[in-house]
Amino acid sequence: MSVESIISVLRSAQEPLSGCSLFSGLAEHELATIARAAQLHYGKADHFFFFQDDPATAFYLLLEGRVRIVQSTPEGHQVILRIIGPNELFGGVAFLGDGRYPASAQALTPSTALVWSGEIMERLMEQHPKIAFNLLQIVAHRLQELQERFRELVTDRVERRVARTLLRLVRQAGRKVEDGVLIDFPLSRQDLAEMAGTTLFSVSRILSGWEKQGVIKTGRQRILITSPHKLVTIAEDLET
Repeated sequence: MSVESIISVLRSAQEPLSGCSLFSGLAEHELATIARAAQLHYGKADHFFFFQDDPATAFYLLLEGRVRIVQSTPEGHQVILRIIGPNELFGGVAFLGDGRYPASAQALTPSTALVWSGEIMERLMEQHPKIAFNLLQIVAHRLQELQERFRELVTDRVERRVARTLLRLVRQAGRKVEDGVLIDFPLSRQDLAEMAGTTLFSVSRILSGWEKQGVIKTGRQRILITSPHKLVTIAEDLET
């Protein structure tokens, strides 16, 4: 990808709905400067951009593909914290903590990211304080998401947690198709169990029941939501 292509991608960040919120509010000449400071990082499916507890040395902005942020517990369990899609930042939150990545970043599909070293990003934040302000907003939003997920784990029944997890994935990576909304990246039942904080057995039982009810269709690590309204009803506990 040429520098001109990178600049073109970053210029799209000015679009409030489709661009990267980290660079929201910056002028075109500022985005051009930021683009020239970046490097490209390519990763095949299953490639790790970084591992949990590695020194936090870079910011990443995903251009293409899907990346999962996964954390391992001391007991050896894995928890998928977030699925990253195009124009989303990852790896940056670590700079506000103890300087180590709190989770690993693994490509779900072939992925391309822009990368800025920590030193370069610190300099860019000094030159463009809006970036630092935007980063704080991103961190606050993700903290709110984590608080909501923690509340769900404590208070919600398993079926509702699974429904809410699928709806989050629809918002992050859903694609409208003829028969409903497709979660458009490889998603195993084990992945879904980790994200919902439950077991593979429970997820398999719930998905099988929803498939019989016509709420979803599954196959080849894909989930098609055939009745989004019904899924919202389950997630919001509106069934009578």
